[in-house]
Amino acid sequence: MRFHPWVFSGAVHHIDGQPEEGEFVRVLTADGCFIAVGHWQIGSIAVRVLSFEDTAVDADYWERRLRRAYEMRVAIGVAARSDNDTYRLVHGEGDNLPGLVVDVYGKTAVMQAHSVGMHHCREDIAEALVRATDGAVENVYYKSETTLPYKADLGAENGFLRGGSPDNVALENGLKFHIDWMKGQKTGFFVDQRDNRSLLEHYSGGRNVLNMFCYTGGFSVYAMRGGARLVHSVDSSAKAVDLVNQNIALNFPGDPRHQAFAEDAFKYLDTMGRDYDLIILDPPAFAKHKDALRHALKGYTKLNAKAFEKIKPGGILFTFSCSQVVTKDNFRTAVFTAAAMSGRSVRILHQLHQPADHPINIYHPEGEYLKGLVLYVE
Repeated sequence: MRFHPWVFSGAVHHIDGQPEEGEFVRVLTADGCFIAVGHWQIGSIAVRVLSFEDTAVDADYWERRLRRAYEMRVAIGVAARSDNDTYRLVHGEGDNLPGLVVDVYGKTAVMQAHSVGMHHCREDIAEALVRATDGAVENVYYKSETTLPYKADLGAENGFLRGGSPDNVALENGLKFHIDWMKGQKTGFFVDQRDNRSLLEHYSGGRNVLNMFCYTGGFSVYAMRGGARLVHSVDSSAKAVDLVNQNIALNFPGDPRHQAFAEDAFKYLDTMGRDYDLIILDPPAFAKHKDALRHALKGYTKLNAKAFEKIKPGGILFTFSCSQVVTKDNFRTAVFTAAAMSGRSVRILHQLHQPADHPINIYHPEGEYLKGLVLYVE
């Protein structure tokens, strides 16, 4: 058995009965031997597997699975720390819970369902989250209006399933951040860049830093603590720029080193001078499906070429792709092409990826999505 957490529709010989989308189903071999239990869904993925053991998916199941996930976060040192209460508690297939994402900010867990089955189980999951974390989680906010299959017509609404704290300040490696889980992107913060932000802090001392696609300003705050000479944050969203300024003020009130600009990234790169010797490119996913891959790679090449053109000699470029359909080789080729176009001498210092609280199920390599390079540009 390969233990892949998806059963594709093309592998299904026949269906007994007429299961509703999101219903629990058992998967059997042609001769009736048990394979797995999971959520039935409409589409190319017919079943998202919850267990390869013939077990009931009940309250005990949810608590058991979530407790394992929490204990792993404690073991790897991201949970139960006095200086860090921001981490991913559930990473879908990586935690054997396909279709479910849970990020923790302080005492609040923000839950996203990406399947109808997980949506139907939301109340049981919320209850289990509080029990499985031994009270580390007190509030559970459900945010799935934009992540569920739109054709399912579930009428899902965002809101608290447990508790309801207004406290939205979380701590990451000793730095404070306002988390807008109600209106922000994803669950309100890009938890997956925590380790990469720490690495950036190490390189920031005395440098002029440009943080493109800054969103909440995570990289900017770390650069400030790292001793950057100046930090400029750029995002096309005025709301994001407001949030960046709030997060800078939360950690470095009145510090004149930081400025934020609400402007299109390509326009800013075109018109800026050669003032920066550390640039971060962390754009949103350029490709969300395979049909957009070619166009996305052109976008990554264009973006990185402009950064190579403008960065000071001796500068450092942190560049990322969070598109799951863009492989490491795809991304590296795009960046290499950009480097060649610029004519600059470029060396790789680090190859980056998602952190340990975003684990990849060894039987589900598709779970690897974040790619990054740290480059030294002569």
